[in-house]
Amino acid sequence: MGRRYELSDVEWEALSRYLPSAVTGGRPRADDRRVLNGIVWKIRAGAAWRDVPARYGSWQSIYTRFRRWPSTTPGRRIVVRSAPNAAAAAASQPDF
Repeated sequence: MGRRYELSDVEWEALSRYLPSAVTGGRPRADDRRVLNGIVWKIRAGAAWRDVPARYGSWQSIYTRFRRWPSTTPGRRIVVRSAPNAAAAAASQPDF
């Protein structure tokens, strides 16, 4: 059983196809599933970006990835819909 607020294997399979492929060169990208679990944790918990647990990576990286993920991406809509009450908070600026 997974941790609370983390994506199940089925959810991950559904969302992973919408993520961009790895880019060669430059800084290596953080693990997609870990970062996506951080985004899901933030949205479902309704917490501030700075409160995302360190096990998901730095909150700045998680926030940046969320903001760079276009709002039209089906995967982002699915994640935001998973916590309808937190949708407005997730789309707002970081709450320091």
